[in-house]
Amino acid sequence: MTTTVNPVLRVAPAAPAEAAAHFRAGLAFHTDVSDVAAALDADGDPGFVLVDARSTQAWDQGHIPGALHLPTALVPERAGQLLDPTVPVVTYCWGPGCNGAARAALALAELGHQVKEMLGGFEYWVREGLEFETWQGRERRAPDPLTAPVDADDCGC
Repeated sequence: MTTTVNPVLRVAPAAPAEAAAHFRAGLAFHTDVSDVAAALDADGDPGFVLVDARSTQAWDQGHIPGALHLPTALVPERAGQLLDPTVPVVTYCWGPGCNGAARAALALAELGHQVKEMLGGFEYWVREGLEFETWQGRERRAPDPLTAPVDADDCGC
């Protein structure tokens, strides 16, 4: 008799201690749009600098208020003038389909900065209904019900 294992369990889940170490490490490298928004909205210094790693054209199209514009390609030449190496950095790019934030984070880490990548990028910032800036001023769109709760302050996760 042949037992068929479903695709999810074809490779067994990791032991709980290994899983805990993996997810703990992931949280050391990543944050999300909601947590960044909450930190920026809180009174006082959020304790990090938010860096938009996209091009000038992308920045002009829309960016997160308070972010510093530092395109990935310019990190090695400009980070020393723009960033305090004692202050953590959070990078973002377009969205989940773009690795610009990861490349900027790598370049910053190689320069000695503590850094996290904001998962979801600018796309999910806008999709969650958060305010953004363009060359024309500030905007906000209705939250996408597939990415953010419509009638709640947070997702509860």
